[in-house]
Order: sequence, then C-alpha cells, then structure tokens
Amino acid sequence: MSPQFEIQLIAVIVAVTCALPGVFLVLRRMSMMADSITHTILLGIVLAFFVTHDLSSPLLILGAALMGVVTVWLTEMLAETKLLAEDAAIGVVFPLLFSIAIILITRYAGSVHLDTDSVLLGELAFAPFDRMVVAGRDIGAKAIYTTGALLLINLAVVVIFFKELKIATFDPMLAAVLGFMPGLVHYGLMTLVSLTAVGVFQAVGSILVVAFMIGPPVTAYLLTDDLKWMLILSGLIGAASGILGYQAAMLLDVSIAGSMAVTIGVIFLLTFIFAPRRGLIHALRRRYNQKIEFAKLALLFHLYYHEGSDVEAREAGIDTIRLHMNWDAAFAEKIIRILIREKSVAFSGGMVKLTEQGRRNSIAGYDALFPG
Repeated sequence: MSPQFEIQLIAVIVAVTCALPGVFLVLRRMSMMADSITHTILLGIVLAFFVTHDLSSPLLILGAALMGVVTVWLTEMLAETKLLAEDAAIGVVFPLLFSIAIILITRYAGSVHLDTDSVLLGELAFAPFDRMVVAGRDIGAKAIYTTGALLLINLAVVVIFFKELKIATFDPMLAAVLGFMPGLVHYGLMTLVSLTAVGVFQAVGSILVVAFMIGPPVTAYLLTDDLKWMLILSGLIGAASGILGYQAAMLLDVSIAGSMAVTIGVIFLLTFIFAPRRGLIHALRRRYNQKIEFAKLALLFHLYYHEGSDVEAREAGIDTIRLHMNWDAAFAEKIIRILIREKSVAFSGGMVKLTEQGRRNSIAGYDALFPG
C-alpha cells in the first residue's frame, strides 16, 4: 500500500471508531466531555510512564483510560453539588488535570519523547513510517492495526449493548427499572471514549479526535431521528471527511489533521443550513409559514368577531383593517390577497367580509386552538 492510501485508510478507520461512541455523547449532551477526556488522558499517560519507564507499555493505555474515567467522575461530582453547572465543572477539571500533565512533562520528562504539540495536533503524515513487522515481514502501518482493533471493539460494544445504551441514553429511569444499571452503562461508555481517545490520538492528535467524535454525530443528528441510521451516517460522514480532508490538504499543501477538521466543519455547516427537516433554511421557511398562517387566522377571527356588529365598517374597512391588526400596509395587503385566493374573504362595500368558506375556516381554527 502507498503511504497516501495508508494515511486515508487510517483516517477513515479513526473517523468511524470515534463516531460510534460520539453518537451517544451527543445524545447525552456530553459533547464537551470528549474534549476534556482527550486532553486529560495525557496525565494518565505521564503517570503510567513514571511507573513503567517504557513508552511502549500497555499500562500507558490503561492509565490513560482510567484518567478519562476520573475526569468524568470529578466533573460529575462537582456538578452534583449544584454549586457549579456541568460546563463550569468541565472548565475546572479539564485545565487542572491537563496542566498538571504539562508541568510533569516539562519538569521530569523533558528528555522523553512526550511532545505536547504532537499530542494536540498529531501528524497523520508520519503514521505510515511506524511499521508493523511480523516475522520479518512488513504488513503495513502500525496505526492501521491499532485503530482497526479499536474499531472492532467499539463496533462490538455498540452491537452487543445497543439496547442498554439506547435505553440508558434516552430514559435512564426506565433503564434502572429494567435493571440495566444506567450508572454502569454510563461509566462503561466513558471508559470506551477514553480508550478510543488514547488509542487514536498518537496518530491524529486530540483535536482531530474531538472533531471526529463530535462533528459527524452532530451532523447526522440534523439528518435523522433513528439511532441506527445516526450511527451509520456518522461513520459515513466521518469517513468522507477524512478522505476529502486529505485531498484538500494535498491540494493546498496544509496540515492534514487541520484540513480534515475543517472539512468536518464545512460538512456540518452545509448540513446545518440545508438539512431537509432541521436545517436553517427549512426552519426559517417554517417560521415564515407559521407567521402567515397565524396572521390569516387572526384576521379571520377579527372579521368573524365583528361580523354584523355596529363597528364592522370601521373594524373591517379596506383602508383601516391594518391599523386594527397592527400590521404594515404591505403585510396586510399580502394576507388579504392570500385569503381572497383561498376564497375565505371578499371585498364588499368597501369592507373585507368573510365568505362561507372563511366562516368555516375561522370556526375550525378556533376549535383547533381551543379544543373543548
């Protein structure tokens, strides 16, 4: 395999690996926890290194995963006191633990290959140079196999515990009643997030881990309400972002990780604007239509209420009706024109009067607004 293909393959694997637990973080409104964990695991790595003095020791992964769980536990403990909101608790715990890690590295591990810049930014371009050699045979970049193993673990957890994760995410009380132990599910998910973060951040850096873990799920959330489809779309969006981001980086000669993160942001922005049911354009159109519908009903109610009264000529006059409805002339003309087209009102004797269709619509609208 060429280095270019390996880089894109690693990016696709990492994107899907991060998207799977990321979906549940987004649904649990814990998106910023991913950013916190991807930074504080550095402290777990440093502490584990001080014990083992071996950067290749598997205990570094264990230490990082445990520190991720500790981060969640400390954050929730502070939030449960009700003295701090959860975002404020994250803002206290995350900088504290990350800063301790930075101090320990600079003070006691200055000569060790623990570079904080590479932890934050990562560099996918170097991943193909760290090879996996088995029995003297080069079988590809090591990152392909480490991230691939994580992908299989995450996929297995989501498939096997899909029901538990789904119920604990949407209805923790029901999960407790059914005996699913939502607390255990919660911390199991946080452990999975920690393992994912520490397993892939060496190749792509913590910033891209957060981008892959939150960006694609948030984008998929705007496109579907079905959890299974959200998981599938998150993986596809993340994979597409990795490939397109790499191609853009080669074209523009910029950072690969940065280009991928920007691509995720662009895809989210386009989805945010143009999504068919939750996009900004659709929302603005829906609000405009609601405004028109409300104005139509308001005018029908107004005409129905004053129909046949002594003040009908003044309240329903063609030239004065906008004053009573507190509308500008253009908007009033537009609403009247729509109602005429719908055969709900008609002009008669200098007044806007209800038709039989208009009376039925006003009564139906009132019953819909005030049932019973």
